[in-house]
Amino acid sequence: MKAGLQTTIQDLGRYGFREFGVSPSGAMDPYSLQMGNLLVGNDLGEAGLEVPLIGPVLMALHDVSIAICGGNLSPKINEQEIPHWKSIVIKKGQILSFGELKEGTRAYISIAGGIDVPFVLNSKSTYLTGKFGGLKGRALKDGDILFGNPYTRRNRFLHTKFIPKYTNPLTVRVIVGSHNGKFTSVGLETFLTEEYTISPQSNRMGYQLTGPKLEHSSTADIISDAIPLGGIQVPASGQPIILMAEHQTTGGYSRIGTVISADIPRLAQAQPGTKVRFKEIALQTAQDLLIDSKRRLNYLYRLSR
Repeated sequence: MKAGLQTTIQDLGRYGFREFGVSPSGAMDPYSLQMGNLLVGNDLGEAGLEVPLIGPVLMALHDVSIAICGGNLSPKINEQEIPHWKSIVIKKGQILSFGELKEGTRAYISIAGGIDVPFVLNSKSTYLTGKFGGLKGRALKDGDILFGNPYTRRNRFLHTKFIPKYTNPLTVRVIVGSHNGKFTSVGLETFLTEEYTISPQSNRMGYQLTGPKLEHSSTADIISDAIPLGGIQVPASGQPIILMAEHQTTGGYSRIGTVISADIPRLAQAQPGTKVRFKEIALQTAQDLLIDSKRRLNYLYRLSR
């Protein structure tokens, strides 16, 4: 096999270890991973392959059902294009490959029966910074072999209403805070009215943005504080950084807001160069959106059993 740009094994992440400095890690776009698992009959949290920008070349060693969700990297089996957001059987000896990036940034390959790698701190996710989890704590390399318990099942597909659209520009909803006193009124207004661009330096740890400077009221520094997924740090440069799946557990830069959990999957699919705007919403609204998303996933999962 050929590994692609940075193909990693990811599930929904490892939790309960932040006090030891361990990032949750996990899929950048958990929605796409869970939908792929639903289509192939896995538990929603089973590990799959996260494939950013340039996909791998994989040979099937057994007949097995797969589903590819998330970003459209033009997947093919034996050079014949295959559909997104649908389960399909790849037969022994056939080759799965990828081509042009058409939409989004990250594809997720879910494999019926899952991927057989050890649980490390209750998760199969690859933590690249910590160099553990997944396959030896690293991205896949050319020639790697993945094992599982492959099986096939009838093909399934998703109704179009469950398939997200990846847009540029992108508006993400935020809870403003928790260090409002560290920013001037002009800085806060700039944050909610101006447009920012995702930098090519962005990665699984964080998205660096470029745009109008966010004005601090004094220093950008704070006493180190816990960092949530989606937290938006603003260092002295005034350029915001959105913390993503492999974010550090604590940080000493002031945070101007936090991207709501329901919008993380769409943000995770934004390519470098994507224009981003922020829209403030209430905490209760953010909680309601997250609850609704989880209910919808659980409803579809029950129907699929």
